[in-house]
Amino acid sequence: MYYIGIDIGGTNLKAGLVDENYQITATRKQPLQFESMEQMGETLAKMCLALVEENSIPKDQVGSVGMGFPGPVDDRKGVVIKTVNIPIRFMPVAEIFHKYWDGVPVHLGNDADCAALGEFYHYENKDIESLILVTLGTGIGTGIILNGRIHTGINGCAGEGGHIVLVHDGEQCTCGRKGCWERYASANALIRQTVAAMEKDKSSVMWEMTGGDVSKVNGSTPFEAMHRGDAAGQAVIEQYRRYLADGLANYVNIFQPEVIALGGGVSQAKEEDLLIPLQSMVLDQCFGREADRHTRIITAKLGNDAGIIGAALLGLQSQGR
Repeated sequence: MYYIGIDIGGTNLKAGLVDENYQITATRKQPLQFESMEQMGETLAKMCLALVEENSIPKDQVGSVGMGFPGPVDDRKGVVIKTVNIPIRFMPVAEIFHKYWDGVPVHLGNDADCAALGEFYHYENKDIESLILVTLGTGIGTGIILNGRIHTGINGCAGEGGHIVLVHDGEQCTCGRKGCWERYASANALIRQTVAAMEKDKSSVMWEMTGGDVSKVNGSTPFEAMHRGDAAGQAVIEQYRRYLADGLANYVNIFQPEVIALGGGVSQAKEEDLLIPLQSMVLDQCFGREADRHTRIITAKLGNDAGIIGAALLGLQSQGR
């Protein structure tokens, strides 16, 4: 049996065939182009049909189709409530999809939740029941797995950890609140903090590293500068780790998950630069730190495949597997 997962991004649609070992066996990618929600539903269905036909998979060998959208969904009704950066509101995806491929179960999920589910199924210790994925990118995306299942909340909007307020009346966030965690601990936040440190310290080696062009600053710039003995780079990383640890500790104190997986480019930093300091910094702020078991902080394993795999496995979740 196979399962199809679709990751709906801001510019592209990516679909994958996933086998019973939770591995992607084939993929298909195309630009996100549509003039109506009806047309988008048709595109999704025909994309899936093309994927099975190209790989000579009988349609009755597809157990379900899952889709990860950037926003809240109502899986029970097969409706996408709202998406970020895509003009979709209350789209009856399952209904439209079944006009072109009837009979196959269709399941919907939030893209961050799908990615968390993919990481959960691929974690090396199959006995865990809880995992939180924290992706450090433009913002902070989070997905929560509790008791082996996605925690969506009453309206499908649970897990927006990037919008926990970390600094009262702090930086303005795109969500409308001020001081959100993602304004201080996302990859974009790290870049802004690095540029600010460079502007403050004109002697920083980071000017040489970027050829005097702040547009060339990326998430690895302050880490590399720190290793070259640069005081400004060191200060940026120390501050960034504090911001990141504060938010992670909030999550641990609420959920006490067995695992927190960090994704995104920043998570690829050397363990001694990020994961190892974070583990002790988070533990120092957590209730139950005297206990003999604590949340493990790891690097996410699946990268861009997590969303496809997790979306495909939404059908298994519905079966309680």
